[in-house]
Amino acid sequence: MKIDFSKLVLFEDNHLLVINKPANILSQEDNTKDLDVVNLAKNYLKVKYEKPGNVYVGLVHRLDRMTEGVMVLAKTSKCASRLSVDIRNNNWSKMYIAVVHGIIEKNSRLTDYLDHIDNSKKMKVVKPGSGQKAELEYSVLGHYDGKTILLIKLITGRHHQIRVQFSNYGYPLVGDTLYGNPKERCDLMLSCYSISFKHPTLNETVTFKDLPRGKKWKKILEKGLI
Repeated sequence: MKIDFSKLVLFEDNHLLVINKPANILSQEDNTKDLDVVNLAKNYLKVKYEKPGNVYVGLVHRLDRMTEGVMVLAKTSKCASRLSVDIRNNNWSKMYIAVVHGIIEKNSRLTDYLDHIDNSKKMKVVKPGSGQKAELEYSVLGHYDGKTILLIKLITGRHHQIRVQFSNYGYPLVGDTLYGNPKERCDLMLSCYSISFKHPTLNETVTFKDLPRGKKWKKILEKGLI
């Protein structure tokens, strides 16, 4: 797969690099050695600014491999440190667009507790008071073909949170073979639509947003449902 990284860039200054990450691209390199955002960003900066030697790119948050959408990278270690502190203090606001199986009619809020299954990366909903508290709010954007399009605001940022919570209530995300139908043959319909946070040097809140770009979203975009 060839990626023109420059077409992914939504914003860039001396401190930040904000992109729309495609689905099926890793956030950070793993033992598969598949394409990952950090190395793509390093190469982009190295070529653009003709930098010799190593280029710094700080990964301050991740999107799952199958999830696309807005992603923020730090261009300096000081910026990475400040952003990481704000994330730990829950000072970031993230909005996702998701498509789930089934018809949801009303906007609502979900509160659950999540824990890992047998020390694996897969999560499950557990009894209140155990595991980690997981909260989100969602509003209904529309319906098509027996599915619901949702705008989701994360209150907490737990591993696989959106996928686990909606599956637990009987509305698995389209394309989620881990928490939904393992035989489903389509890509995961989950995109990070918007991120808001305090800029590390300007002392003001900045917001970056972008609609999903993957081919799987074409029908929804053409219908004007998002």
